[in-house]
Amino acid sequence: MNGASPSVRKAVIPAAGLGTRFLPATKATPKEMLPVVDKPAIQYVVEEAVAAGLEDVLFITGRSKRPLEDHFDRNFELEQVLRDKGDLDRLKSVTESSDLARIHYVRQGDPLGLGHAVLMAENHVGQEPFAVLLGDDLIDPRDPVLTEMAAIRDEHGGSVICLMRVPIETISLYGCPAVEATSTDHAVIVADLIEKPDVASAPSDYAVIGRYLLDPAVFEVLKSTAPGRGGEIQLTDALRTLASMPAEAGGGVRGYVFHGRRYDTGDRLSYLQAVITLASERDDIGPDLRTWLATFVAGT
Repeated sequence: MNGASPSVRKAVIPAAGLGTRFLPATKATPKEMLPVVDKPAIQYVVEEAVAAGLEDVLFITGRSKRPLEDHFDRNFELEQVLRDKGDLDRLKSVTESSDLARIHYVRQGDPLGLGHAVLMAENHVGQEPFAVLLGDDLIDPRDPVLTEMAAIRDEHGGSVICLMRVPIETISLYGCPAVEATSTDHAVIVADLIEKPDVASAPSDYAVIGRYLLDPAVFEVLKSTAPGRGGEIQLTDALRTLASMPAEAGGGVRGYVFHGRRYDTGDRLSYLQAVITLASERDDIGPDLRTWLATFVAGT
């Protein structure tokens, strides 16, 4: 099976954040549109969803996100200019984003948290399981996270979240689960979740990163989830409730333990590492970039 799962067809990508860590660059440009080499970061996320068989993509957007919508739309004038010049390579590069998937948009309106953003997808998703991909998390295309997560969901049902081990001193940056081991080292049972705990109260060194396969039962849970940390409706709090619910009600949460390559493009250092790593591995610019990097590092 090449796709994520025959039962998971839709991807939801929250993209309403302000990108304050990248100001002033994000004053007029959505953070999702910052380039990673020569593609905006958000295009990598959509490509990941499509590669996993999810060709129906819903963006949850906010104000000032029009450039994101334009990027995934057609630009007939530009296409015609490139066609007239015979520049077919660049023509392909600008049309592939609009041909990737069936893309839809819903505005979040008030920025009430990730849980609220996911709840905005209810009318589009309906009573189907669905994927949530956070735009700040860039997963290397060689690491098929969603396919692995779908295999766990196909076997056990419920919801599946993606986990990575992180240095315990950084755990307050993430949602953190209490976990129970299973018979495989890449899957755990999630017994509880805490949003951004301090080190002393963290139940593990596992961090929740931005990939989720959610049972539609999450929508009713989110409707009754009170604002939590930061006065926002936290998806972590809803997952905590799902973890305690019986399987027949759509409950149960498992974690897929990810050991692959992931970049936080919402963090300036990790963003630069993503650009350098992906550029270094390209056939067209990689050799010259690696040569320059070696010379630059040696000179410092």
